[in-house]
Amino acid sequence: MNQRQVGRTIGDDILSSADSYHYFIILKENETKMELLKVEPRPKSEPEKPSPSDEYTDLCIAWESSRVSCWLERQPPARMARTPQSTPLLISLSVLALLQTSYAGGIAIYWGQNGNEGTLTQTCNTGKYSYVNIAFLNKFGNGQTPEINLAGHCNPASNGCTSVSTGIRNCQNRGIKVMLSIGGGVGSYSLSSSNDAQNVANYLWNNFLGGQSSSRPLGDAVLDGIDFDIELGSTLHWDDLARALSGFSKRGRKVYLTAAPQCPFPDKFLGTALNTGLFDYVWVQFYNNAPCQYSSGNTNNLLNSWNRWTSSINSRIFMGLPASSAAAGSGFIPANVLTSQILPVIKRSAKYGGVMLWSKYYDDQSGYSSSIKSSV
Repeated sequence: MNQRQVGRTIGDDILSSADSYHYFIILKENETKMELLKVEPRPKSEPEKPSPSDEYTDLCIAWESSRVSCWLERQPPARMARTPQSTPLLISLSVLALLQTSYAGGIAIYWGQNGNEGTLTQTCNTGKYSYVNIAFLNKFGNGQTPEINLAGHCNPASNGCTSVSTGIRNCQNRGIKVMLSIGGGVGSYSLSSSNDAQNVANYLWNNFLGGQSSSRPLGDAVLDGIDFDIELGSTLHWDDLARALSGFSKRGRKVYLTAAPQCPFPDKFLGTALNTGLFDYVWVQFYNNAPCQYSSGNTNNLLNSWNRWTSSINSRIFMGLPASSAAAGSGFIPANVLTSQILPVIKRSAKYGGVMLWSKYYDDQSGYSSSIKSSV
């Protein structure tokens, strides 16, 4: 039932009543839409009911679970005769804005782990992505000399990745936020103490963010923030790292914090860090985890897990997905299923941020982002 249909149904139900109406719109929520059940008067004894002298044309004042509280003043008969659909259309425009609130989102992409996925500039010039995570700084902490690995793109050992700065600036000039992703599924990283976490934060600030260093691996461009993709090593002190990085925001330019936890809640490595409330965007990996991913036409586990994350974490939440069936061992969602059965549900959450895809290379092969972008 679309907005106009619901509006007309409401109008048909109430136009034959008295000149002034105060009513509830009672809805039933299913997997993909809000269905109108009935329209009923509100009790006159309710204190928020306006006095008889107040005039309301089409005013909805409160969302109460599946009920919207509204008043409607009938238009004069002559006007109604000239425009018989005016009242239902008024309702459909204002009431349904509340009934079917749908939040807009963006697509986040991981770039850096395949030399055949194009440059960073080419990635942002597609116009498909709102966020790019450069992957990965996969060696750091516990006294180690940090190392970045951008696969076939460049060789940081010979300062060959400083040219990435051009791509970073080009992306940022298009309004795209660019983060450095630390961790990954392969590497050597851990934090041995809160002091170690501060040391890593200092390194990230001076070498990738707003600080200064003579050996910035990606050149002099200033990244927007740090992405936590922590999948191995110690589970300790990631909250300390988040607090230390967040502290640099006080120096003028905000340091965005993002994370890519696995969908089983709470995440083994990042649960404590996410509870700090410091993360701006959280792209949950709803794949390679059977209990909380899509499988063969069944969206229940996926949506139940989504609801758990959005009700527990105070951040913008993204649905992290593989961009093709080859991009992950399990959890791939056909684009038509995502756009018809899943996005209409999760976009009703005020914490909805969009969709994260792994990765740019696989997205190039499948065209997945192009298939879903208009629905995200």
